Amino acid sequence: MNLWVLLLALLCVGGFSEEESNPDDVNIGAIFSFNTINGGVSKIGIEAAVEDVNSDPTILGGRKLVLSYHDSNFSGFLGIIGGLEYMETNKVAIIGPQTSGMAHILSHLANELHVPMLSFTALDPSLSSLQYPYFIQTAPNDLFQMTAIADMVSYFGYREVVTIYTDDEQSRGSIIALGDKLAERRCKISYKAVLPPEALATRREIRDALIEVSVMESRVIVVHAYSIIGLQVFDLANKLGMMGKGYVWIATAWMSTVLDSRPVSGEAAKSIQGALTLRPHTVDSKRKSEFLSRWKTLSNGSIGFNPYGLYAYDTVWMVANAVKMLLDNGGTISFSNDSHLSHLGGGTLNLGALSTFDGGSQLLHNILHTNMTGLTGPIAFDTDNKSMIHPAFDILNVVGRSYKLIGYWSNYSGLSVVPPEVLYTKERNRSSSSQQLDLTVWPGQTVDKPRGWVFPHNGRQLRIGIPNRVSYKAFVSEDEKANEIRGYCIDVFLAAINLLSYAVPHKFVLYGDGHKNPNYAELVRLITSNDFDAVVGDIAIVTNRTKIVDFTQPYIESGLVVVAPVRKMNSSPWAFMRPFSPWMWVVTAAFFLIVAVVIWILEHRINDEFRGPPKKQFLTILWFGFSTMFFAHRENTTSTLGRMVLILWLFVVLIITSSYTASLTSILTVQQLAPSIRGIESLTTSNDHIGFQVGSFAESYLSDELNIAKSRLVPLGSPEEYAEALTRGRVAAVVDERPYIDLFLSNYCMFQTVGQEFTKSGWGFAFPRDSPLAMDMSTAILSLSESGELQKIHDRWLNTRTCSQKNSDNTDQLHLKSFRGLFLICGITCLAAVFIYLCLICSKFRRHSPKLSESSTQASSPSVRIRRFLSFVDEKEDSLKGRMKRKQHIEMLSRSSREEQQSRNEVREEELDEGHNGNGYFR
Repeated sequence: MNLWVLLLALLCVGGFSEEESNPDDVNIGAIFSFNTINGGVSKIGIEAAVEDVNSDPTILGGRKLVLSYHDSNFSGFLGIIGGLEYMETNKVAIIGPQTSGMAHILSHLANELHVPMLSFTALDPSLSSLQYPYFIQTAPNDLFQMTAIADMVSYFGYREVVTIYTDDEQSRGSIIALGDKLAERRCKISYKAVLPPEALATRREIRDALIEVSVMESRVIVVHAYSIIGLQVFDLANKLGMMGKGYVWIATAWMSTVLDSRPVSGEAAKSIQGALTLRPHTVDSKRKSEFLSRWKTLSNGSIGFNPYGLYAYDTVWMVANAVKMLLDNGGTISFSNDSHLSHLGGGTLNLGALSTFDGGSQLLHNILHTNMTGLTGPIAFDTDNKSMIHPAFDILNVVGRSYKLIGYWSNYSGLSVVPPEVLYTKERNRSSSSQQLDLTVWPGQTVDKPRGWVFPHNGRQLRIGIPNRVSYKAFVSEDEKANEIRGYCIDVFLAAINLLSYAVPHKFVLYGDGHKNPNYAELVRLITSNDFDAVVGDIAIVTNRTKIVDFTQPYIESGLVVVAPVRKMNSSPWAFMRPFSPWMWVVTAAFFLIVAVVIWILEHRINDEFRGPPKKQFLTILWFGFSTMFFAHRENTTSTLGRMVLILWLFVVLIITSSYTASLTSILTVQQLAPSIRGIESLTTSNDHIGFQVGSFAESYLSDELNIAKSRLVPLGSPEEYAEALTRGRVAAVVDERPYIDLFLSNYCMFQTVGQEFTKSGWGFAFPRDSPLAMDMSTAILSLSESGELQKIHDRWLNTRTCSQKNSDNTDQLHLKSFRGLFLICGITCLAAVFIYLCLICSKFRRHSPKLSESSTQASSPSVRIRRFLSFVDEKEDSLKGRMKRKQHIEMLSRSSREEQQSRNEVREEELDEGHNGNGYFR
């Protein structure tokens, strides 16, 4: 409170003239530097709004809106004095101040005296806090502008930016907000170039700051300042050669106000070519077009239009509508003495002149609940943080002496080429695929997106950590004779570096004592402490490491595998049984019998080779079935169905015997090894000791992920130690990464991998978090892979022979599932053939069997019918046909005899009739 007393003392020095006004008038004040771009534009917009409000008597019920100006003239001190003056002269609201520095101080007065302050240019994000309830920002504050810039940086794929800004309240708060928003997108501000406040900054200081920026790694530069300083920054940057290819310049909204409102000289236009800038987005409408047509008359051609003129106009209307609502609801415009200040009186301080606006809280409430459509578009506030709803910006690209619109940003949908008001009607979509901007012309008059970073021009080479291995030196090692680092990993790194479009000065630094393999986790951690700029070597990409560094695309696949000693299988007299699994043997034997039975059924009635005594027929079935295995069956098939079944079965037999022969050959000719360990599962459940490579992540994986006691883990430093430990039984198995094991097994064929590879990963090069070099190196590694160069490097260093041993005794065994399709087809064919045969037999039986006596109960019983059917089925087809022929012949003879007898009877009857007739004639 003492601060305000000191400021109030200034009132005793001299007063400010106040225009005469009617007691019924509504007084508002405006605090701006009117000789600035935004100050001049704001004055025109405010005056036009006051005129339009006063021309409509329905707004304030016949009252007039009276506006008082105070020109702060770039001075924070004078701006504060203007605010004190307005507090003395009973203003219901103050529009302004123009800068956030003044707003921070005057907001305390507004809080005390209940006078709302509305500003569309003091946009420090902290002013929207609950600390300043009577301060209202009527344009999108800088939090949203910095969010838009962060989205642009992320959209173009940049990870670091440099900021240039003035050291004042508004810029500091905005840059803090930018840093927060960049961090949310895994980006950051790598360097802050701070300039003195606007009135104090000199060209020399700006030049010195730019020289510091020019040696930074990042080439993405964000300039947040007032227009006077901002233009000087670009002018000097152009003279220092910083507006050429490779740079990305993003200016905040100050640049768009300059381009819209002031003519740009050729030299100034040249210095800002390719820059990106933002402009508050306002919705196109008929009212806006009409206001733009009035602008030339309102401004007398003194200044060009920019969106802040619209915000000034709408701010006045917000106040007018809020006052109208206050009056319509029975409120009055009255002021009373501030009891908090009255006891501080004394001397010459005119504290009684300061009064509290009695309706201030209601007026504030009305303003925050504004719901209208202004020249800028729909106007409303988020009551939680007092910010404007639907904040949006146009994204402009400076080309020539003007700019082109390349897209929009809104808090609703992010970056797009569609106006935000169109997207508000659709479902919200902030996915990365929906973010879009039009083609951009970058500094240097190029449409190719700049890389956005370079190596610092400070002469320092990248310090690249290299593991000083004592084993598996084909991957990476030091050639002491040539005094250089060599190996597979080094060649891949150098080949990738050579594909980059820029030079990467570097030097290799060995890490390790040379007596044992170094700890790779510690080597990677040294990147975070800036001991190394990168780590190159056989570095496995695992979860814990990805949390602290960035890896490139893997250049070789890896994963943990188990190596175990193997024992030679003992010879067995039953080796011939091993090609088939037990179920395969059972099903195959069953089908031999099933097919034989089906062929017997189909051939029994028509083929003498399938007839005879029961014993002979049983032996025929067995012989025929199993002789088909060797295609040695002597019996011929005569039925169509039988031949069809036999042909299909012989095809199945051919496949089975061929497979059996191949498998048995493999089993008997290839040495089979049976491991004593079956995989990682058997290791974890046992109490055996497990070997691992010193320095590898295998130790932590086995203990932390698989919960294997560390007492069971045995560190091993070389392939020779692997072999010795496995041979002597110090360890039951060794767990290591696939590339190492491949080299190990190329020299030690008495061991083998068992089970499956139980982790999937790869090797990559490690860089600091968000390093752009990691992304470029990943692209280079993919290019090496696609061109085949990566495989050539692999073959040059790691072209190892592999042992031809099998992993288990069941490798060549054939299982039922491999042949179930064949058996299924064969079974269905057999069933179909038998079904068709039975249908035909039943039809013949009904047609040829003799009629049974209907009166005979015994003849019509089911048992008799079944016996007769079985007898019919068992009867040979030729016998049936002969019997039927004899029956037909007998029937024909019987029919002839009956006809002859009938003829004789007829003749006899005729003779008798004639005898009778004669005797009657002579009587």
